[in-house]
Amino acid sequence: MKPYLRFILANIQAIKEQDGSRESAVAELIELYDELMGLQEKRAVWDPVPSCTYVHIVSGDSFAGGMKQALKELGWADKHKLIALRENYAMGPLEGLDSPEGRKARSNWFLDNIAEAFEAYAEFEEEYRELLGKLEQIPERAEVIVWASGNACEQIGMRHAIYLMRNKRHSISVYDACAICEELHNRPDAAIRYRHSGEISAKELQGALIRIDGRGRLTTAGVAQARQEWQTLSKQTGVLRIWQDNEVLTVPADYYDQYLLEKLDSLRPPALDNEFLKSARLIGEAMGHCEQPIGDSYLEYRLRELIYNGILEIKGVPAAMRFYSVRRKRRSETGPPSFR
Repeated sequence: MKPYLRFILANIQAIKEQDGSRESAVAELIELYDELMGLQEKRAVWDPVPSCTYVHIVSGDSFAGGMKQALKELGWADKHKLIALRENYAMGPLEGLDSPEGRKARSNWFLDNIAEAFEAYAEFEEEYRELLGKLEQIPERAEVIVWASGNACEQIGMRHAIYLMRNKRHSISVYDACAICEELHNRPDAAIRYRHSGEISAKELQGALIRIDGRGRLTTAGVAQARQEWQTLSKQTGVLRIWQDNEVLTVPADYYDQYLLEKLDSLRPPALDNEFLKSARLIGEAMGHCEQPIGDSYLEYRLRELIYNGILEIKGVPAAMRFYSVRRKRRSETGPPSFR
């Protein structure tokens, strides 16, 4: 969105200052408008329609993209539609999420702690209303398939989606794409473990889709349990959740702090840079080796907290990961964090 905004502002400035051809600037703005509206229309193609027989609910844009491609390649796009949950349910407050006050509290947390969170509340409200609208569009006879693999984001998203459908009587099934693909493709001499469904290729997802056989269908008791578990989660006050022993656990906000410090020590920052290590490299390494699929934005938030608490030193400006480096605070040094 930032490049689009810069392009729009530059053309408006050219129009105001009459720098060059006004007609050309207007034409470029109209062309951009048509392009963006086309993208919106492409998204709408996947919205539930009266003629569809299946609606897939997935967590995350990456998984949604792979699922769309898989459905297209199977020739199922006419009867199979898709709804994407775009929230990262593993991080941020969930308390009262189904109320305007709860969404406001969640957006405030993102604005205070996550570097790329701009106009968070407006975005949350729009996405929440859009989600409710798409769920309402699901035809009565369509089967709903919620995909949820073994991680907090997808498991919580599944429970939230089922809760939001509490006034509907659809048949609801739950399938684990990661588990299915591991079963299909892993061999004794070559195995892969997926941490989240967004890591699965569209080709492999086709195999998972073909395996839909009704065995994932929830009973009435199973649906009621999922709704109750969402209500329990939406009353908790924590900001970080993990998936462990087949359940969602709320853990302290600093759960990954020691892990980040150990990863920093193991990477051995170059002596030539006075032992400062690029924060982007540290977070990338931490993400790559973490069993839980926690996003880079949460790890970067905790890295900044370690700086603010005087545990780490910073060189650069913490506007974004690529702009600063960190190192352990020297023992002989005291006082507030040093910004170099």
